[in-house]
Amino acid sequence: MKKKALILADEAMLSLVFGSKQRALLEELVDVEVFAGDYQDLDSVLAAMENVQLLFCTWGMKPLDKNFIAASTQLEAIFYAAGSIRYIVSDEFWKSGIKICSAWAANAIPVAEMTLGLVILSLKQVFTHSRNCTGPEGYRRLPVAGAYESTVGLIGMGMIGRHVRELLTNLEVDVLVYDPYLSDAEAKALGVTKVSLDELFTQSDVVSLHAPNIPDTRNMIRGGHFRQLKPGATFINTARGALVHEGELIEVLQQRKDITAILDVTNPEPPREGSPLYTLPNVILTPHIAGSMGQECRRMAQYMVDECRRYLNGEPLLYQITQEMIKTMA
Repeated sequence: MKKKALILADEAMLSLVFGSKQRALLEELVDVEVFAGDYQDLDSVLAAMENVQLLFCTWGMKPLDKNFIAASTQLEAIFYAAGSIRYIVSDEFWKSGIKICSAWAANAIPVAEMTLGLVILSLKQVFTHSRNCTGPEGYRRLPVAGAYESTVGLIGMGMIGRHVRELLTNLEVDVLVYDPYLSDAEAKALGVTKVSLDELFTQSDVVSLHAPNIPDTRNMIRGGHFRQLKPGATFINTARGALVHEGELIEVLQQRKDITAILDVTNPEPPREGSPLYTLPNVILTPHIAGSMGQECRRMAQYMVDECRRYLNGEPLLYQITQEMIKTMA
């Protein structure tokens, strides 16, 4: 007899994340229903959890608090077709013993892909060149590092950082890494050189930030780091804006027109009205688009369908998150 599963998502997220292919594959594995009530009506959501053994959900998921746990008497596992679970779990959830898996690895793929593209463009100073070419007087080449024997610095070697490093093997560049949790043996296996944060900023042609947003990392990147950047260097942030002291970043960018900051994330998000980030010529601002968008969102559901298959077959889970793991995750 198949286990009872529920896809819990509002109409927009259901259409975006759980495609017809993923739903068809899920129907082969479990007796699946789709939540048909008012997603804003908490009582309807809790009522839908009756007799549910496996839950599939995504962005916008309700908090897994004591009321949710009390209503989910038969729930065994949650398959979260999105990234971070930090904002939905609770102490009551961890005490419940319910397993939770996340598609953070699937969400890491487009972030790493966008980072690779930005690194390559930055090594050619594409953004500076484009900005200068607004008139004949600016139509000139600047010195560039290029994508051969240049240096890329990665801050954080979690799922995204490791995938970026893997993609960088297509380029003949040296990769420096700052990550206090990375062992020497892991660094050797990854083909990277561990350095201090100061050394990374001093030696890199491009610096890309991939650390988690935890208390130890907030405001870890300061003005002093940006002042150490090479002439013409680029800083990329596709992680979280809270990791960067934004005021000090702006101050350095105003003083050093030769460096570029590519910011897909800010703090707050979007930047406050009147923020210099909107007008500084050496800032490339994008609205948090590095993660899964469009068709990429279906990959997250696919990862969770595959994880459900492993769960049902009694195989080791690849993407289960524990309370201990979340301490160092985004």
